[in-house]
Amino acid sequence: MSTNAQSIARNEPAGNVAASPAKWQLWTGRVLTALAVLFLLFDAAGKFMMPVPVVQACERLGFPVRLSPTLGVMLTIATLLYAFPRTAVLGAVLLTGYLGGAVAIQMRAGSSLFEMVFPVIFGILIWGGIYLREARLRRVFPIR
Repeated sequence: MSTNAQSIARNEPAGNVAASPAKWQLWTGRVLTALAVLFLLFDAAGKFMMPVPVVQACERLGFPVRLSPTLGVMLTIATLLYAFPRTAVLGAVLLTGYLGGAVAIQMRAGSSLFEMVFPVIFGILIWGGIYLREARLRRVFPIR
């Protein structure tokens, strides 16, 4: 039996992908994840408290202010799913959809380039955090 076949039979990674992330990968991934979670929870809190800048942003984007708490609930749930390792990939997928909607509404409103690109950059941060700390994800999407 080949080395790869033996690895697969034992449910171990094949090739040069480590069974667990290196210490620097794990901690970098944790820091990126923590920064993303803190920012997203802060954003969700703003959608519940509706300070003046949030109300003004809703009006500028043509988004009904009454839907802001609903967005806050959706963002909180997706963020909490992302924060827990067992459900992190599901949370990242849901956050990717949420951020895609943010890009679409910014484009529709004719916002600045930064406002349109920021959700994309943030999505990269989210996936970068989980990619660095999750060896199974690196096996599915290897970067060579």
